[in-house]
Amino acid sequence: MADPQSERVAIAAHLHVLLRRHQGRVTDVEWMARNREYALAVAELARGAEQAELRQLGQRLVALLTPPAPAPAPARTATPAVNSALADQARRYVGGVRW
Repeated sequence: MADPQSERVAIAAHLHVLLRRHQGRVTDVEWMARNREYALAVAELARGAEQAELRQLGQRLVALLTPPAPAPAPARTATPAVNSALADQARRYVGGVRW
């Protein structure tokens, strides 16, 4: 897996060249690699372009800048043995006093 910062710089440089060529826009590659808000703004410009390559690079940059959603916690299911053990334990304790 490539270093995310290196990939971010590479995408920023490629976006810079294509945006200048196709739209006459000049961007700051180094700032795009360091500043998330600026990079997202440039990515939105690219995603709205007519050129498929610009749209794809804009999408890749957004994906790189968007943290993955946390995985859902696995559902906890108690086994019958655990359920019966908990029930037995609950019967031993009444109001915090152990029998």
